[in-house]
Amino acid sequence: MGASSEGVRKSMQSNKGRDTKPELALRRAVHAQGLRYRVSVRPLPKIRRTADLVFTKIKVAVFMDGCFWHGCPEHHTKSATNAAYWADKVKTNRRRDAETDRLLHEAGWTVIRIWEHEDIAEAAERITHTVHDLRGNT
Repeated sequence: MGASSEGVRKSMQSNKGRDTKPELALRRAVHAQGLRYRVSVRPLPKIRRTADLVFTKIKVAVFMDGCFWHGCPEHHTKSATNAAYWADKVKTNRRRDAETDRLLHEAGWTVIRIWEHEDIAEAAERITHTVHDLRGNT
């Protein structure tokens, strides 16, 4: 089952997979903290999962999750049209997110998940602390 109408289909196609406003804001904030990272990289090349920010040497993968697409417990809203399709889509995304976290942890990675609604400065600070801790900086 797909989109409920041509308008919904076009809207879905126009959703950006990367470089969203929240992602760009997070990148700027993390960069301003003096950190350098890779953008939109597969932490585990054999697995089709792309992290938004990646610190390859210390194995930190940062994902910025959209509230609708990833089922944010605070802000996710149920779709008024095609509700079963969207509920299944979000459930599948959440399962994939959990599997991604598990696979990365098993490979020695630290995973940071940030909701798009989170305060960008606080999220950047969380990333910075994690990176500094893993590098041995304080």
